[in-house]
Amino acid sequence: MKITFLGTGTSQGIPIIGSKHPVCLSTDPKDKRLRVSVLITWGGYRYVVDCGPDFRYQMLRAECDKIDGIIFTHEHSDHVLGLDDIRPFYFKQGDIPIYAHKRVLKSLRKRFDYIFATKNKYPGAPTVIENRVKNKPFKLKNIQVMPVNGFHDKLQVFGYRFNDFAYLTDMKTVADDEVKKIVGVKVLVINALRIDPHRSHFNLEEALRFINKVKPQKAYLTHISHLLGFHEEVQKTLPENVFLAYDGLEITI
Repeated sequence: MKITFLGTGTSQGIPIIGSKHPVCLSTDPKDKRLRVSVLITWGGYRYVVDCGPDFRYQMLRAECDKIDGIIFTHEHSDHVLGLDDIRPFYFKQGDIPIYAHKRVLKSLRKRFDYIFATKNKYPGAPTVIENRVKNKPFKLKNIQVMPVNGFHDKLQVFGYRFNDFAYLTDMKTVADDEVKKIVGVKVLVINALRIDPHRSHFNLEEALRFINKVKPQKAYLTHISHLLGFHEEVQKTLPENVFLAYDGLEITI
């Protein structure tokens, strides 16, 4: 299984428009972060987790010419606004499967009503196949995916375990019973927004405590804001099995 980090930034990305913060002015490519998303590839299958407003460029940059589906963690704009850009895939492949909590599907139907239309549909609009995700395992081709329930402030969010890989973003609280689902995975990806506490995201200290609970072989931090600091400086402070993810990073499990 190969994981490509399509984006590792928070909702505004880095650099932030108009910001003079030193991290936003950095010339290090690892400090330039698009909105958060990953591409998961195995056995010729390709699935994307979340498709935010940078989705088109992320697909071009990754040279991805096919996707088998999109799995959504939740409905916030930085995770869903790229849905219209599935059109090139739809024109080549046909209807594109999407997987999400019923609340997220309802939100997508409202925001992208023309995609979900069944009458008088605009001929250039893509079509999706809705798959409702509940808090129980489901199949993607030849693997079983385990949803991991958590909360982003008070909003329910799904993370996902794909075999020995777990991807959780926009988490603030995760119940112990949910943590048990991912204990001992080889690779964990978890959000770490900044140094100071935040209402709806893990900060760095909380992310490291969560990693210690799960005890993966390796952990990667994502959904990073400029307030976490410079990539190279922060990386030097982390435990030896914890890494700052960056856009374009590829790992194999």
